Amino acid sequence: MAAKILLVEDDSSVSTVLEARLESFGYRVCGVARSGDEAIEAARRRQPDLVLMDILLEGEMNGIEAAHEIGSRCDVPIIFLSCLGENEVIDSAVRANPYGYMVKPWDNSQLRSSIEVALVRHQAHRERERLIRHLEHALLEVKRLSGLLPICASCKKIRDEEGGWHQLESYISNHSEADFTHGLCPDCLKEYYPQFVDGEDR
Repeated sequence: MAAKILLVEDDSSVSTVLEARLESFGYRVCGVARSGDEAIEAARRRQPDLVLMDILLEGEMNGIEAAHEIGSRCDVPIIFLSCLGENEVIDSAVRANPYGYMVKPWDNSQLRSSIEVALVRHQAHRERERLIRHLEHALLEVKRLSGLLPICASCKKIRDEEGGWHQLESYISNHSEADFTHGLCPDCLKEYYPQFVDGEDR
């Protein structure tokens, strides 16, 4: 399936040429925005696989500010395309965590390779996050008690897989996330410490 690209460019002649170029590469332009506000809304609604973002846009919001906002709402890689190559502009753009920064004009091979690298890097990032979540879930499952637990009917010790017997609280603490604090239930309090029970005959 062709990757969906959101194009953010305020110059209609540039966006028309760029859209045709992207489609010739086999990508699908899912939207064209001229301002930061339009870009944020388009990213939310269209869920692109990648955003090509100019820095100088219509309105009060520039592309760097729009990228920060999109990044806080959507998990999507952003490549800046700009005629601005000054160090301070690039430094400001880097703080938006882009997947690339290209200074106009660029050639076809440079544009295409930058997009492909960004898509692959982002997919790898997603896969790494998925594996981390899977590992965290697996570690929680390891700590969960399940199945039949052989327990002594008299002393309530539990037998492990090797045949050893353990105190109930020790076994559960070692095989789960549970911890213990000790006290006395009302029945045991009456039986073993009747002097501490209100109303008990002495």
